[in-house]
Amino acid sequence: MVRFETKLKTGDNTYKDIFRRYPYNPILMAKDWPYPVNTVFNPAAASFDGKVLLLARVEDRRGFSHLTKAVSEDGVSNWIIDKSPTMEPDPDHPEEAWGIEDPRISYIDELKKYAIVFTAYSDAGPVVSMALTEDFTEFERLGPILPPEDKDAAIFPRRFDGKWMLIHRPIDHGANIWISSSDNLRYWGEHKILINARGGSWWDGYKVGLCAQPLETPDGWLILYHGVKQTASGAIYRLGLVLLDLDNPLKVLRRSDEWVFGPQEIYEKEGDVRDVVFPCGWVLDAENDRIKMYYGAADTSIALAVASLKETLDYIKSCPEPEK
Repeated sequence: MVRFETKLKTGDNTYKDIFRRYPYNPILMAKDWPYPVNTVFNPAAASFDGKVLLLARVEDRRGFSHLTKAVSEDGVSNWIIDKSPTMEPDPDHPEEAWGIEDPRISYIDELKKYAIVFTAYSDAGPVVSMALTEDFTEFERLGPILPPEDKDAAIFPRRFDGKWMLIHRPIDHGANIWISSSDNLRYWGEHKILINARGGSWWDGYKVGLCAQPLETPDGWLILYHGVKQTASGAIYRLGLVLLDLDNPLKVLRRSDEWVFGPQEIYEKEGDVRDVVFPCGWVLDAENDRIKMYYGAADTSIALAVASLKETLDYIKSCPEPEK
């Protein structure tokens, strides 16, 4: 029998929090929007013009989603929200007929553009699509880049041995996280499983999927992923960490056995979909050793949690190496 000892233990019989919730969560709700919406959640996040930019998933009362930009100087308060949808389903793209959802943003220095990878939804199912932008006003849609059904995708911000790398989660292949490569951002191949759902009693046993975009650190690529456990009362979405090799993201260096963040506050446990914390973006403030993680809470609002990069790396480096 494998013995388990938590890496998050404290001296008072509680678990240590790597990500600490902002005390005035949620930071953005439907009532904050300048036009009528049902819910706002699952925002991508990026640094843009020295500010924090969120690209939030916004659901209307039909149940269809679009994306809206919100910008803040400090990434916490005084959000300036576009007065109309920033990026709506495009009639020229039938794969978007039922909405666009759950974006992730990576800045591609080689292109001097931001790559937005999102889920397009239609009667054909969910599909991974990509758009490029310089200003979050005009968007160059590349359309679907992988076959359906697929979602939870983000691109690494630079090439590896001349190839772009993409993390994603096909739905019909065991609900594992995959990684694929491309020469041109449009056609992807060399598909491999990167992170598996562990099955059984594990907190991430039922399925896994990428959360925020890959974060480059001195110790490797930090990956935040969600794991789902199916219980008698429904699914619970929690978060774990993985560290990938800096020069070869196909190589998993470490993976957390335990979840590092899960639904516990009322705004995370009650909403359109209960017991869900779901980040699609984070922003690193390296100067102040802070990671700001922005997450959807119960598919209803947007909340913020902050971690120390050093503490996060110290933790993941103490976690087990994957089995060969």
